Amino acid sequence: MIGIRQKIMFGFGGLLSVVVVIGIMTMAQIDSLGRAIDVILKENYRSVVACQNMKESLERMDSGLLFTLAGNEMNGNRLIEEYTPKFHDALDVELSNITLSDERERAERIKILFEEYTKAIQLVTNISYTLKKRQAAYFLNLQPSFQKIKKLAQEILEMNQKNMSEANDTARYLANIAHRRMLMAIMASAFIAFLFSYLSHKWILRPINRLIESTDEIRHGNLDLVLETGSKDEIGRLSESFNEMAAVLRQIRKEERISLLRIRRATEEVFKALPTAIALLDLKGRVEISTETADRHFGLKQGVFAEMLGYEWLNPLIQRALNENRIIEHDSKHGYIQQFIDNREYFFQPTVVPIPVVPEGKELTGVALILKDVTQMYEQQELKSGMISTVSHQLKTPLTSLRMSIYLLLEESVGVLNEKQIELLIAARDDSERLLNIINDLLDLNCIESGKSDVSLKPVSPQTLVRDVIDSFLPEARDKGVTMANAVPDDLPEVVADAEKIRHVFTNLLSNAIRFTSPGGSVSVLADLEPDNVRFSVEDTGAGITAEHLKHLFEPFYRAPGQDEKSGVGLGLAIVKEIIQAHGGDVSAESEIGKGTSFGFTLPLAKERDVQEKQN
Repeated sequence: MIGIRQKIMFGFGGLLSVVVVIGIMTMAQIDSLGRAIDVILKENYRSVVACQNMKESLERMDSGLLFTLAGNEMNGNRLIEEYTPKFHDALDVELSNITLSDERERAERIKILFEEYTKAIQLVTNISYTLKKRQAAYFLNLQPSFQKIKKLAQEILEMNQKNMSEANDTARYLANIAHRRMLMAIMASAFIAFLFSYLSHKWILRPINRLIESTDEIRHGNLDLVLETGSKDEIGRLSESFNEMAAVLRQIRKEERISLLRIRRATEEVFKALPTAIALLDLKGRVEISTETADRHFGLKQGVFAEMLGYEWLNPLIQRALNENRIIEHDSKHGYIQQFIDNREYFFQPTVVPIPVVPEGKELTGVALILKDVTQMYEQQELKSGMISTVSHQLKTPLTSLRMSIYLLLEESVGVLNEKQIELLIAARDDSERLLNIINDLLDLNCIESGKSDVSLKPVSPQTLVRDVIDSFLPEARDKGVTMANAVPDDLPEVVADAEKIRHVFTNLLSNAIRFTSPGGSVSVLADLEPDNVRFSVEDTGAGITAEHLKHLFEPFYRAPGQDEKSGVGLGLAIVKEIIQAHGGDVSAESEIGKGTSFGFTLPLAKERDVQEKQN
C-alpha cells in the first residue's frame, strides 16, 4: 500500500522537476544579465566619472587663469596648483580604462593637448610680462586648447554613456526573457500544485479529519478513549501512537496527583517552620497557605479572606500587584506597617509578589504576601536621625560664633589686618560657610526623612515655578558662557506643590548643570504633560555621567569622581529625591558620555477641588 510519504513525494516531485529546470535556465540568464550590468557599472561608469572630473578640473584651472589676469594672482595660482594634479589623476584613470574603439585615440590626444596647455600657463601667470601680452597668450593659446580638451572629454563621456545605454538595453532584453521563463514556471507549478491539492484531499485530508474527530475527545480530557486504526499507513500508525500516548498520560496523571498531594503537604510543613510572615492568596484574596508567624501576628489563617482582616493597606496592595503584574511594596510613609505584638511595637515592610501560572507568563494564579520584620532597621534609622540632629545642632552653635568672629576680623573691627591675614581669614570664612551648608543639608535631609518637614501643597503654574528660579541663575550662566533656556509651555495645567521647596529642587539641579557644563554649552528646563503628572527636566550638554555612577547619584553622601571639594558632600540630590517623594512624585536621571545629562522629576496635577480652594 502506498504511504503518505510516497503520495507527498509523488505530488511534489513533478513540481520540483519543473522548478529545477526553469531555475537552472533562469540562473544562467541572470548570470548573463549580471555580466551585462557589470560592464555598465565597472567599465563605462569609471570613464564617465573620469571625463567629468577632467572637465571640472580644467574649468577650475581656467577660472584660476582668469583670476590672475584680473589681478588676483594668489587665488588664481592656488586654483591652478590644486586642480592640475586632479586633472592628471582623472586622465590616468581614463587611459587605464579604455573599453571602446576610438576612445584611446581621443584620450592620447587629450594628454598631448594638456601638456601644451600646462606649458602655456606659465606665459599667462608670469607677472613679469605685460597684461596685454598675458591676455594675448591666454586667448591665442590657452583658450583654444581649453576648448579642444573639453570637447574631446565630452566626446569620450558621450561614447561611454551611449555604450552604457546599449548595455542597459541588452540587460532589459535578457531580463524580459527571464521574466517570461519564470512566468511559465509559475503557471506549470500552479497546475501541478492544484492537481496535487485535489489528490491530497482524497489521500490525506479525509483520513486526518476522521482522526481529528476521534481525538477531539482526548483533547477535552477523555484519556480513556481508544482510537480506531483502519489503515496501515502513517495515519494508522499515528492512531496506534495516540492509543499508547493516552495510556501513558493516564499513568502520568495518576502519578502527578500523588506527587501534588505530597508537595502540598511538604510545603505546608515548611511554611510552618519559616520565621518570616508569608501567606499565599488566590485571585479572590483567600489565604491558601501561611506561615505560623503570619497566622499568629496578622490573622492570616488558611481559608480567611484578606478583606475580612480590616487592614486598610492590604487589599489595595493585592489589587495593584494583580492589575500591574509586578512586585508591589507598601508606599506609605517609610513603607512600614506598625504592629503591636506582646505589648511591644514592631514594624513590617509588606510586599506582594504576583505568582504566574507559568514562568514569565501574564496569566496569574495568585499572590504571595511577604511581611518582612524591619523593626531593627527602623530603630536604627530613628537612632541615626536623632544623632544627626543632635550633632548638627551642637556643631551649629560654635560654628555661628566662629563665623561671627571671622566676619568681625575681616571688617577690621578689632584692628588692621595685613594682606596675608586677610587671605587666611577669607579662606576660613569660605570653609566655615561650606561647613554651615553641609550642616544645614544634614538637618534638612534628616527633617524630610523623619517626616518633620511640612510640605505646604498649593496649586501653582509650572511656568511660574521655573521662571523665577531661572532668572536668578542667568548672571552666573552668562559669566561662564553657558546658554540657559526656559522651554516650559505656558499652557500646562497647574500642579500641586510647595513652591519654596520646589525652588530648592531647581536651584540644586541648575547649579549642578551650570557647574558641569563647559563654556559654549547650554542648560535647558523642559516640562511635558503626563496623564496624572507634569514631568520637569533639567538638561545640560556637559561631559555626562557613566552608568556605574548614575545609579548612585541620589544616595546620601555619594559624590561622583572628578568633583572639586567645594561641590559639597553629596547631600543635594538626596534632598531633591526626598522633597519630590514628599510631593508624591518620582525623580530620575539619564546621561550619555560626551553629550550631557538630564535630571527629571514629576509633580501631580492639581485637581479641580484644589484650584477652587486656591481661588477662594
